[in-house]
Amino acid sequence: MNITHGTKHDYEVIINVWEASVRATHAFVREEYLQELRVLILDSALPVVDIYLIKDEIGNVMGFMGISGEMLEMLFVAPEHLRKGLGKALATYAVEECGVTKVDVNEQNPEAHKFYLAQGFKVVRRSATDSMGKPYPILHMELDKAC
Repeated sequence: MNITHGTKHDYEVIINVWEASVRATHAFVREEYLQELRVLILDSALPVVDIYLIKDEIGNVMGFMGISGEMLEMLFVAPEHLRKGLGKALATYAVEECGVTKVDVNEQNPEAHKFYLAQGFKVVRRSATDSMGKPYPILHMELDKAC
């Protein structure tokens, strides 16, 4: 496994990993909203975050994350690579190398919530809707200083 910086030239593979991952892990997201988010991520989110890719030994992207300051804005792993330690490797890199201390998680995605708890984050507050005002509650998490 190799974690490297991504660029705008990686957007196509990133959005494909994102969509496959969301379809595999976010069954609660309606199709029309997923398509809306796809455009938003490509046009607005990816250009403003630092992108990191995790690749296999021949350079295939298996997952990615986007970071803005102390915030882990996104972390997604291709479905065929889930539960193989890639998410943990990305999250550890984010905390140890990039200074990440915060992440937001869909409340309706208990696996992600559990994952971030295992990485040392704790819920500090809850929002009833996502950042676009949609009925997808968000758990705002921060690194537990006691860990």
